[in-house]
Amino acid sequence: MAEGRIADIEPLPGTAPGPRRLAMPALVNAHDHARTFRSATLGAAEQPLETWLAWLGVLPGVDPWLCAATSFARSARKGAARVMVHYTRVQGGMPYADEALAVARAARDVGIRIGLAAAIRDRQGIGYADDDTVLAALRPNIRGAVRERLSVRAEPPAAHLARVDELATAVDEAGLAGQVSVQYGPTAVQWCSPALLVAVAQASADTGRGVHMHLLETRYQREWADRVHPEGIVRMLDAIGLLSPRLTLAHCAWARPEELALLAERGVTIAVNTASNLGLRSGIAPVAEMLRQGCRVAMGLDGMAFDEDDDGLRELRLAWALHRGWGFEEAMSRAQLWDFALRHGRRSVDGPLPASAADDAASGPLLAPGRPADVLVLDWESLDDDSLFDDVDPLDLLMARAHGGHVRDLFVAGRAVVAEGRVTGIDEPTLRAELLARTRSALAADPRAAAWRATLREMAEDLGPFYRRGGPGCC
Repeated sequence: MAEGRIADIEPLPGTAPGPRRLAMPALVNAHDHARTFRSATLGAAEQPLETWLAWLGVLPGVDPWLCAATSFARSARKGAARVMVHYTRVQGGMPYADEALAVARAARDVGIRIGLAAAIRDRQGIGYADDDTVLAALRPNIRGAVRERLSVRAEPPAAHLARVDELATAVDEAGLAGQVSVQYGPTAVQWCSPALLVAVAQASADTGRGVHMHLLETRYQREWADRVHPEGIVRMLDAIGLLSPRLTLAHCAWARPEELALLAERGVTIAVNTASNLGLRSGIAPVAEMLRQGCRVAMGLDGMAFDEDDDGLRELRLAWALHRGWGFEEAMSRAQLWDFALRHGRRSVDGPLPASAADDAASGPLLAPGRPADVLVLDWESLDDDSLFDDVDPLDLLMARAHGGHVRDLFVAGRAVVAEGRVTGIDEPTLRAELLARTRSALAADPRAAAWRATLREMAEDLGPFYRRGGPGCC
């Protein structure tokens, strides 16, 4: 390795001593939020997205560097060299740019590369309708607390865009521009006014910055979109200029074929989050149709990997099992699988590339001289511990049983970020213990914590009927 790139590749002699290793391109997580604490820990297991979201606020704010560093360490230890961070979980207590810069520094200290999309929203903080409409569906005794905690304060679009500019300047001045790609992060159409989305589309076109946004994650979002945008929500985004190769859309689990065709035509990347969609009861994304339409599809973990452990290898296997096709039909080829896990998400994380670089990234082997030295090394002795035949394809074994526990080393731009299963840049066990201690102490000191958790349970009971009957405008 030289200057962060692969200098040469030579086969090991057949008699090389020592345990067997498998080197492969490092994984890319095309959609995440850098959350540290997991859903089951919060008491939010098995909640649909529409009620689960509010549970993220049960925790007090903690040092953002500490939170992000422990999250990134787990991602690296499980095989990801690049992570797209849609930074929606704000710890508070400092200006947004300062907090997001702490997240960027955490990525540097751990050693991974991130895309950092500054979260943007200006409406509908409680549900898929104006706050007063959703509050009316809740029992009276909790409306005040819900309004206080969850209502969104509207700001002019220029204020949101200025924060992104401020963050980009801070990242550049900190010398992190080569490791962190600052992007616009409108949370989703239902949470952003038309004026805000128009402003983001124009700003992206003017600056060349990427845009990262959720779209059509659940059936209730689909129903909202059809009601509010009868012309078609994807066509609306196209009409305002938001659809372009600069855009990544997370989920699209309820997108229709004609919508996927338009996304493919515009060069949009779709980050599919298989385990997250299962865990949040959102559905199974139509990946076969996405591929049939020619969409660029990438793998996201969304902080909701199947075992809540950010295991990219297990996520890859789960996606393969669900989306490869049934019986003798092939809906996803192995080449498409590797594009999904290794290649397409790079655009989401790194931001838009010049045409020549984009062409280079779209073809050819990723482990080759001149390529970025992002290399994942697996303990093949442990993975292939019952070998009988010499002609078994290693890829068969990889897709049958590989998981994060087999990760031995991770190199990012030639830097050893994980060595022998341990993160090298930070003391992960010590930091995790510190994070737990601080959070437990803050919870114990918060007299409203227990009451808010009880309010969330009551709110979930009330929102269920609200969405089942079709939300606002239905009898």
